[in-house]
Amino acid sequence: MSLLVVGLSHRSAPVSVLERAALAPEGRGKLLQDVVSAEPATESAVLSTCNRIELYADVDKFHAGVAELSTLLARHSGVGLEELTPYLYVHYEDRAVHHLLSVACGLDSMVVGEGQILGQIKDALAVAQEQHTAGRLLNDLFQQALRVGKRAHSETGIDKAGQSLVTFGLEQLAAVPDVAAWARGKRALVIGAGSMSSLAATTLVRNGVGELAVANRTVARAERLVQILTEPGGPGAATGLTARAVAMEAVEAELARAEIVISCTGASGLVLSGERIAAALAGRDDRMWLLDLAMPRDIDAAAHRIDGARLVDIESLAEASADAPMAADVDTVRGIVAEEVAAFGAAQRAAHITPTVVALRTMAADVVSSEIARLDGRLPDLDDKQRAEITQTVRRVVDKLLHAPTVRVKQLASEPGGAGYADALRELFDLDPQTVAAVSRADTRADQHDAARERA
Repeated sequence: MSLLVVGLSHRSAPVSVLERAALAPEGRGKLLQDVVSAEPATESAVLSTCNRIELYADVDKFHAGVAELSTLLARHSGVGLEELTPYLYVHYEDRAVHHLLSVACGLDSMVVGEGQILGQIKDALAVAQEQHTAGRLLNDLFQQALRVGKRAHSETGIDKAGQSLVTFGLEQLAAVPDVAAWARGKRALVIGAGSMSSLAATTLVRNGVGELAVANRTVARAERLVQILTEPGGPGAATGLTARAVAMEAVEAELARAEIVISCTGASGLVLSGERIAAALAGRDDRMWLLDLAMPRDIDAAAHRIDGARLVDIESLAEASADAPMAADVDTVRGIVAEEVAAFGAAQRAAHITPTVVALRTMAADVVSSEIARLDGRLPDLDDKQRAEITQTVRRVVDKLLHAPTVRVKQLASEPGGAGYADALRELFDLDPQTVAAVSRADTRADQHDAARERA
């Protein structure tokens, strides 16, 4: 089996296609189940963010896998396959590993070095684990990606090469060097209470907004976010922030007061129309700054043409980020990624031969047991001490004979091109393929159990 990635992102597709192809959170589980139900794939995970949609799968056929994953992406996104295909990219085996590790380090982000992608990768793995579509390969890969991303941020200054999408968006929105001075004391409205909206609200509070309203379809989630922001020790506790949670029905009234509006929901249609924004600005002397971080968009692009309104959305952020400076640390992170890709490949190749080695040792143990039983029949007068000594001696001989070959074969198998050593062992020792497969299944079940225990 081999790792395959099929996806599209801000680097391969225009925003208009990305927002139409966006996956609703509730639809991701069904997509994963459809992938593993397809013949070429045994594992699947989906990484879906505001600027990328990627399907990861363990497949046994490359061309069939690409065709199936592309078809399923088109079917679940609602964009026709013929229209979607020109924007899709494909990565396979080591290149697929390299791609995810680069994504985890922020090298492939719209804003280089942003760290929010790590949370999104963690969420993608959690969903795949909940759907039982992540086996040994994808569990190992996504856990490795999380470790490498953290390593890149801790060992280098990649964070300085760019900021989070929220911070970058606010910088573009304010169009002044000092965002905190611009935001201080302003009235803000955040629409949505998910991870991006929560980050947006926290960033606004840390930049000194004086008043904050959080609107969400589930008011309890908005209330929880407000509580976190205003509780003792929270970012708004020391600033005298006035914050409240409101229902979506109250957005129109809040819009009439708000100076800064940030929206990031999972809605399939517009949350704020141009007409609503124009009505909210009617009769006002001040301006309204709008930041749309949703995909598909929450805020009508017509806001660009409304007097008194300034809109920054994913499309304009993509254009601005193309000119963002690259830090010297990016080269160091690329080196870390290359090193970790090699390490992951070696570990996977070594793990591939482990079931065969276990099956070989099991066969050897069975031979020892059989011969000891035969010896008992021929020498029934042996006492327990003699029998134990003979048994231990035979086992030591077998272990010593197998030790060097099994250690060496694991070393050889971890090197590029070492996949054939498992087949050679099976042929040389006439190992039962069913026994090897049973060991592999047991290992996979153990990995899934460990993952479930970690989530709990």
